[in-house]
Amino acid sequence: MRHVVLEALVPGERAETVLDGISRFERYPRLAPHVRAAVVHTGPPAARGSSSWELYFRSGLLRWTETEEFDRERLRITFRQTDGDFDAFTGCWTLRQSGDDCALRFDAEFDFGIPSMEGILDPIAERVIKETVAWTVTGMFAGTTLGEEIGTAAPRARP
Repeated sequence: MRHVVLEALVPGERAETVLDGISRFERYPRLAPHVRAAVVHTGPPAARGSSSWELYFRSGLLRWTETEEFDRERLRITFRQTDGDFDAFTGCWTLRQSGDDCALRFDAEFDFGIPSMEGILDPIAERVIKETVAWTVTGMFAGTTLGEEIGTAAPRARP
């Protein structure tokens, strides 16, 4: 399993506000160029949700459907693929208040289930996932700083 981590600091925002923002998956296609579609079947204010995703990946699309749990009290969103191109894909968004700012951490693990292609597919998928999270968070919340440099020079939003 490949592990993906991205940390960010969102200045001057309450963690609840950031949680509300990142849980609006339908906004992701306008914020992250890799996202072709994000269809929310069920979302907040429900505690459990479901969404379907399409990301531009190599010369095609990476597709999956996932279930989410929105835990407002713990400032956490967890997700698990229920159908799609990954053999396994799980993860979580964890937020915490840090003074006037919100600290955000995105963790995910994925496996395509094709050991012979792992060296080719995994690094590309990791980059696409990290960039998508980075573009989304920096596009939603001005002044966000990322925990590492990942090269998000592409446009942040599409009209």
